[in-house]
Formats: sequence, structure tokens, C-alpha cells
Amino acid sequence: MEFTSASSSSSSSSSSSFLKSEPHFIYDVFINHSGENISRKFVSHLHSAFLEAQVKTLINEENLQEGMKLEEHMRAIAGCKIAIIVFSKTYAESTNCLLELEKIIACHQTFGQTILPIFYEIDPLDVRDQKDDFGKSLEETAHKSYSGEQVEHALSSWTRSLTTVASITGLDVRDFRHDAQLVEITVRRVKTLLDYAELSTTLFPVGLESHVEKVIGCIEKHSTKLCMIGIWGMGGSGKTTLAKAIYNRIYRTFIGKSFSENIREACSRVNRSYVHLQENLLYDVLKSKLEVESVGMGRTMIQNRLSRKKLLIVVDDVNEFGQLENLCLNREWFGRGTVIIITTRDVHLLNRLKVNYIYKMEGMNENDSLELLSWHAFVAAKPRKELNELARNVVAYCGGLPLALKVLGSFLCGRRKKEWESIPSKLNLIPIDQFQEKLKISFDGLYNEMEKDIFLDVCCFFIGKERGYVTEILNACGLRADMGIKVLIERALIRVKRNNKLEMHPLIRDMGREIIRQRSPTELGGRSRLWFHEDLKDILEKNTGTKAIEGLSLKLPSISQDFFECHAFKEMKRLRILELDHVRLTGNYRYLSKQLRWICWKGFPSKYIPNNFYMKNVIAIDFKHSHLQPVWQQPKVLKWLKFLNLSHSKYLRETPDFSTLPSLQRLILKDCPSLCKVHPSIGDLYNIQLINLKDCTSLSSLPREIYKLKSLTTFILSGCFKIHILEEDILQMESLITLVTENITVKQVPCSIVNSKSIGYISLRGFEGFPPNIFPSIIRSWMSSTMNHQSYFSPFCMDTHNWRDFAPLCSSLANIRSVLLQCDTMFQLSEQVKKIVVEYSVNFTEPRISNHQLRFSLIAVRRYNQFLNSLRDSISEGLESSESCDVCLPHDNHPNWLAYMGEGHSVSFTVPEDDDLKGMVLCVVYLSAPEIMANECLQSVLVVNYTKCTLQIHNHGTIISFNDKDWEGIISNLGSGDKVEFFVSFGHGLVVKNTAIYLNIW
Repeated sequence: MEFTSASSSSSSSSSSSFLKSEPHFIYDVFINHSGENISRKFVSHLHSAFLEAQVKTLINEENLQEGMKLEEHMRAIAGCKIAIIVFSKTYAESTNCLLELEKIIACHQTFGQTILPIFYEIDPLDVRDQKDDFGKSLEETAHKSYSGEQVEHALSSWTRSLTTVASITGLDVRDFRHDAQLVEITVRRVKTLLDYAELSTTLFPVGLESHVEKVIGCIEKHSTKLCMIGIWGMGGSGKTTLAKAIYNRIYRTFIGKSFSENIREACSRVNRSYVHLQENLLYDVLKSKLEVESVGMGRTMIQNRLSRKKLLIVVDDVNEFGQLENLCLNREWFGRGTVIIITTRDVHLLNRLKVNYIYKMEGMNENDSLELLSWHAFVAAKPRKELNELARNVVAYCGGLPLALKVLGSFLCGRRKKEWESIPSKLNLIPIDQFQEKLKISFDGLYNEMEKDIFLDVCCFFIGKERGYVTEILNACGLRADMGIKVLIERALIRVKRNNKLEMHPLIRDMGREIIRQRSPTELGGRSRLWFHEDLKDILEKNTGTKAIEGLSLKLPSISQDFFECHAFKEMKRLRILELDHVRLTGNYRYLSKQLRWICWKGFPSKYIPNNFYMKNVIAIDFKHSHLQPVWQQPKVLKWLKFLNLSHSKYLRETPDFSTLPSLQRLILKDCPSLCKVHPSIGDLYNIQLINLKDCTSLSSLPREIYKLKSLTTFILSGCFKIHILEEDILQMESLITLVTENITVKQVPCSIVNSKSIGYISLRGFEGFPPNIFPSIIRSWMSSTMNHQSYFSPFCMDTHNWRDFAPLCSSLANIRSVLLQCDTMFQLSEQVKKIVVEYSVNFTEPRISNHQLRFSLIAVRRYNQFLNSLRDSISEGLESSESCDVCLPHDNHPNWLAYMGEGHSVSFTVPEDDDLKGMVLCVVYLSAPEIMANECLQSVLVVNYTKCTLQIHNHGTIISFNDKDWEGIISNLGSGDKVEFFVSFGHGLVVKNTAIYLNIW
């Protein structure tokens, strides 16, 4: 790697260090206040809370002496990102406070220091207008501190400063119940503004540190000015990883920051534009959602709102100059000391922008390459001795490209020596300078043509689709996708992201598409899969399609006026995958292939599906945003159809007759506002697993036959506000696990709903049929097995007659596996957590325990026998060697596991951003009397998501038998970067010493 100067006019190197640049942020917060009484009470509590939250705080001092001490103090104020000004009745009596206020205003205007005013027992209008006693105190302070013309000058300056700050939206103590709440909200507001959260980089940062130092050295030379750094290199060379590592190293020294990842992909999505990028940048820095109406307005808003701030901005994977032009073209848009880092494959963009330096990504050296390959192939820093020479041959072939090393290392992981020996002959056939060809070795190493077909289908049509959905479709195409997708994941050709969706690195995707192009380099119609819209339009307009075409994807904008003849599909007799967006066909639909298995047609233009549209072999129909009114005029017998998605079809009035769809598993009719009738034949769907009727606002009733569905596991009715009754017959749904009925006005709901032996997740927000404290009572009953369930319900029922209605519920609490509560605010969430953990739970500590015995419990979500055995052995050894009641839990059992440690009954962590969570293991170390059985200890687990304002609690029965459905319930509520805390509840007679969470990542 090397640096090159991007412009001869680049500024000369500055002798001042980057870490000593102006303004240099030493503190996070400065607290400006006056008065001994307020200092001893509110301000001292606020200061203590900041220290506990690890917020570096500077607090003003009374009676500062004139001269150097005051000057140094003013410099320190300039080194704070946020200034909190606590206005009280005595504030105007302090000259030092008023001088500090002037400095704060200057910092705010110069580099955008954030101001947060707090009005403590004083009206903001009195401060703003200097009324009554406050105004008199201000004049007295001026006359006491100055004489002559200086008095008027001081009064004028102080008045302007007070008016300016009092006009800023702040916090008024009168809006809070007590000081503790005001302190809590203030700390939360400050932490949100600071947003100290590092980006996830890479599991194996081999050789990364030296490159980070080089780039930071370059930034140091421009520490007092705006510095633009370009990181340039080919795909897979580690540009994004380097940018993230630099960001993590220096972001705390900036007043605002933004990391816009994968700009190329963001701009390629439908309806995504430069406006979207501008909104993201403004939100990242300002922490408030702003609507940008046009690109021009976005540029103006960036200039006006960010021009005084010292920022760190990273724009990742840029491929168009317009992306830079509308985000960071003008250096005057940003404050002094701002650093902008741009990663791109196109050096021309960097030269055109006239960045200060370009950092060229060269290949990794041989030693680092060997180490990176070894981590992926052998889960160790070095290769096994017998494979050392073969590993070096692979390293030479990869040419120092990190992505190639990772992919090939994963491909070779677990291979025998004979398989390693066959690699060199293949490597010599591929030119080293062609990265896609280097990746192709993994494709060529697939076991058979079936796996290759699965890979090519995914890279052309199914990226971002749910794994089970894709598996069913490809299985119906004669491909063994159950095993094939598993193999592709093991070879690092496919990743399964959150929500079980398939993802693929863009370079691997491009490699797969290049394979298709090379198989038929000249004849478009001879290619097996087509996705580029210009090619497809040419084929359809010229009627040049052939029987070689097995799949095509044509996506047009919704405003397109293009028409194509159905006759153009006549020769595509092997077409099995058809994806169309806003495409209009004219003519006879009988020309469409009879081999179709997947039809995804967004914006289907007809009022009903024509009778001559042959669908007898179709597995999935996805007609979102269609113009359908009935689905078809005459019932179609589709015995293989498993998925029917007609979401957002605003004209759809009624569902089809389901008696001719015997295999249907998922019915999704989300947001069909005209839908008013569900056909009674829905009761004939003996294989149905999911019904989603969310936001069908015209639907007022459900046929009684729907309650006969014994296979249904998920039933979603949220937003169907005209439905007022759920029948007792719902108990017939013996497989029902998830019931979501949020934001509807149900007047009648069967209390015996939890009698179902299978139901595990109920979301009843908006129900009027249950008293408000029913579900907190369920939680409370879980927290202590020694308490009588009915004792919690009686106080919440208005009379004994009502109590009889809820009696069946009380005897059925153990049937519910988990409860998820969605809170509207962080304060509400904190109150709920406090209520459950403090009020409902048994004591987490018990001081009187005889015969202390140190034990531990491991709770795994999914099966990890090898890891569990290793972890169990490590902890057991630690307990045996411990001479006290303390134990050090292992942090590094396996490279695919992240460990987080906590003291006492809770552990907190941030969900990794670049890794996929595959499962977890919860470890609890506790002191217990010997007579207490181990399986009686843990009673419940509470999962608090502070980012999403949710809490989820799992009962004892769930914990001892976590299943895949439970894991899906947990992971669906955890997003990338979410701040999460796990609480464990143990029974009486126990003391929880440590809690740890181990996350399985890929």
C-alpha cells in the first residue's frame, strides 16, 4: 500500500498533531451552573450519573481567580462536545457563570458545540427576557464586577447570550416528577448525542493495524483543516475494513460522525436516490430525522447545518461522482478539522474531487496472507505442518486479496490432504490478476451441476429472499436445495443474514453472473438466465428468446410505458423462474412456459389472472401491488402452490376459493384495503402455516371455518380495526404459536386462549378484552414459582363476576413460552424493566446462605455440543481452581463466538453489525446451598432491547427447552447495532455472581 498526492495544490504538512488539533475534545460534557444549594443537590447527582455512564465531564468552579486559571478553564470549555447550562434563581449572581456562558455561545457558533439548557426552578421566559428578580440580579452583577462603559458592554453581551440560550429547546424541571427522572433523561439525551458505538470490522484483523497507522498519520498532517482521504483499490481488497478500523480509532475526537456503508448498493435500489444519502448523513450527525425534498435542498441543508461542526464522515464504495457531489463536494460545507474518508474502486472520482491524499490498497504480504488463510482454513494462525507448502501455493494464487483468501480458506476448511493437492493444478489455469476468476475456483469445487445451478439461480434471482422460501422453489425445480444451499453456505458463497434471508457478496454475485455470460458470450437468447433489462427488452422486442432460457428478471420503473407481446415467450419452453416489475404484456398468456415454478410479478396489470395463464406447476405466486379485483374469474386447480402473496393489492375485494389450493402454506394479504371477504373454503387449507391479513382495513369479519385450521402456526390481524370479535373456536387451532393482533379494537376475546398447548407468542396491543395488568401478572407469576397465580389477578378484576371470566387464564399461564412488550419511549421501557426486575422478581441476592457452593448453568439456544463441552470444561477448571467466590469466565473459546461478561444477574452487549447471529449460550455462575437442585434454580430470562424499546421474557419451561421457534422470536427482535441487556431471575437461596452471553456468529 502507498500514499500518492492527489493534487499539487495540496496543503503542506502541519506540525501540529491530529490529537492536538483545534478544537481538541478532552471532555464529553461541561456543566455550567451557579449556587451552592443546586450544586450539592441536582448538579452533584447529575455529575455522579455521568461518571457512572462513563461520560467524561467538566464542571465549572465557583470563585475562579483571574488570570491563567480562568484562561485555562475557558480553553477546557472549548474542549467539550456538549455544554449543559443549568439556569436557577441565583444563576445571574455569578460573574464566572456568565463569562462561561459567553464562551459557550462562541464555541457553539464557531464549531457547533451542542447546548442543552436546563431550567431548574425558574421560568425560561424570565431567563430569555431577564425579567423580575433575575433581571435585577443580572444588573447588580454587572455593576459589582465592572465600572464605567464596561458595565453596559457586559450587560449587552450577557443579555444576548441569555436570550440565545433560553430560546433553545431544553429541559424544564417542572415537566418531571422528581430530580431523579430529570437526571435520567438528561444522561440519556447526552448519550444519544454522543453515540459512542464502534463499528464491527473483521473477525481476523491480520495486518490491519499498520495500515490504520499510516492513514491516521496522513490525517495528522491536515489536523487544523478539512482533510479528504481516498482509499482506492479493487473489490475485496479490504477498503471498507480499513475505513471502519480508522473510524473506530478516531471517532471520539469529533463532535459528529457518519458512516455511509455500501453507497453503490444503496443507490442501485428502486426509489433510492441522492436525497436518501443526504437524509442519512444529516440524521447521523444531528440525531434527528429531517425530510429532504430535493437534492438541491439537501446540499443547502448540509451546508447550513454542518458548516461549523468538526465531523468524521466516511462514504463507502462510491461508484458515481454524483454521490460525492451531493454529499461532500464543497469543503466550505464542513467545519475546521473535519475528516472525510472515501472508499472506491475508481481512482478517477478521487482525482476529480481533489482529495488531499489517495491511499492505494496493495495486496497483503505473504506472511499476513498465510495467517489470514490459516484462520479461515485451520482456525489457527498457522497451517498444519503437512499442509504448509500447499497453503503457501494457495496464498501465492490469491495475490494478497483478503476476500479471495477468506473464500478459499473457507472452501478448504476441513479438506483432506489429497483435496489440497488437487488445488495447484487448477490455480495455474487462472490468471492471477483476474479476481473473479480467482473466486471461480470455489464454484468449480462444488460437487455437482445441481449445486452450481442453485448458486447461479441465487445470484441472479434470490438474493434477499428467505431461505426456506427459496428452498421450496428450487426443490420444485428438481434441485436438491435443502443440501445444496447448506453446501454453498459452508463454501462462503452464500450467507444467511438476519430473518433467515440469503445474501451474497457483490463480487461473488458478479462472478456467478460472469460465468453465465461466458457460457454464451455472443447469443443473448442462448444464456440460461437473464437479468439485465436492456438485454431483456431487446430479446422481447425482437422475439429472439430460446429454449435455453430458464430464468429471467425484468424490472421496469412504475412509470414505464413499455408493452411486450406474450408471443415473445413462445420459445422459452424451459422457463421456470419469472420475475417482472411493472411489466405489461399483451396477447395470449398461453405462450408463457408451462414449466414455471416461481412467478413474481410486481404490479400485475390485469383485473384478474387470465384463464389461459398456465400455472399448474407453480410453487409460489407473488403479485404484490397488483391490480387484481378477484384473483381469477374461475377457480384454478393449483395443487402444488405453497406461497400466495397478494400484498398491497389495493383493488382486491375478495380472496380466491381455496378449495383448489390444497398445498398452500403461506397466505399473505397484507395491506389490501378493499378486501372485505375471506372465502369460507379457507378452512380447507390443511397445510397452511401462515396467514397475514395485516392492515386489511375493510375486513370486518372472519368465517368460522378459519378456526378449523389445525396446521396454522402464525396468524396476523394487526390493523384490521373493523374486526371486533375473536371466537372461542380459536382453541381449535392446536398448532397456533404466534398470534399478532395489534392496533385493533377487539371487544370480545376468549380468555381461554392460552389453554392452547402450543401458543408461544401473543401480541395483543390494542385489545380491550383483557384487563391492563393481565400480562404483567403473567410475568410476575413466572418470576416466582412459590406464589399463587390467582393472588395477582384478583386485585385487577372489578368484581367477582369478571373474575370467573379470567379463571381459565390463571390455570394456563405455564402454557405461554414468552411475552414481548413494546414500549413507546425509553422512559416507559425503563419503568417496565424496573417493575419486573425489582418489584415482581424475587431477590437476586440472598445474604444468608449456609454452606456456599459455587455452581454454573449453561443455557444454549440451538445445539452446540462441541462448544458447550469446551466451555463447560473451561468453567469447571476455573471453579475448581478458585479459592474465593470469584471465577473468571473464558472469553476466547472459539473464533466464531463473541463473549460478553457481566457482574451479577445481567449482561449487556451491542448486536454485531457485520456478523450473522446463529445462536447463543447463556452462562450464569451462582452461589447455592447444596440441597437446591440445579434444574430448579433459573426461573426466567428477560431480554431488554434499549434500541427498539422492547422487552421479552421467557419462562422456566422455555429456558430448559429452547427451540428454533424461540430463537426466531429472539433474533427477530435483535437488529444490527441494537443495545441489548439480558437479565436472569433465580430462586430464593441463591446469589448470582456472574452472567455471560456467548453469541455464535458467521
